[in-house]
Amino acid sequence: MRKFKVVLIALIIFIGIQFFRPERNQSSTGHFPEDIATVYTVPPNVKSILKITCYDCHSNNTSYPWYMNIQPVGWFMARHIRDGKEELNFNEYATYSEKRRRNKLKRMKEQVISGKMPLPSYTMLHADARLTANQRELVLKWIDGTLIKMER
Repeated sequence: MRKFKVVLIALIIFIGIQFFRPERNQSSTGHFPEDIATVYTVPPNVKSILKITCYDCHSNNTSYPWYMNIQPVGWFMARHIRDGKEELNFNEYATYSEKRRRNKLKRMKEQVISGKMPLPSYTMLHADARLTANQRELVLKWIDGTLIKMER
């Protein structure tokens, strides 16, 4: 009987928290005038890679999977997205100072080389976000070329 009460209380709590949903990171506009592509030339293949591997956590528009609707998973994801956007937001990149832009590109390069980005927890659930060796090379060459142009 005691186990039944514990399970019942846990079930009531689980159902109750479903009514407290985090705000979604979805812009009402599809146009971002301060996007990184307005500052630098981003080849279509690199832009596609960034959108698939980075933009869900590092932009103002996230594509949410079905499990986002289950709490506390939704809360965890919302915090993760908020933290990712604070670190780097591709849609607001043009608002960064020149020094900060350079530092963000250098940090991005480090993260890609080390395999820390995209996060393993993200690629575990989003197989298409796993960078292939070719994709990694394309992104790193683009970053290097952009950094060289910034030095001029």
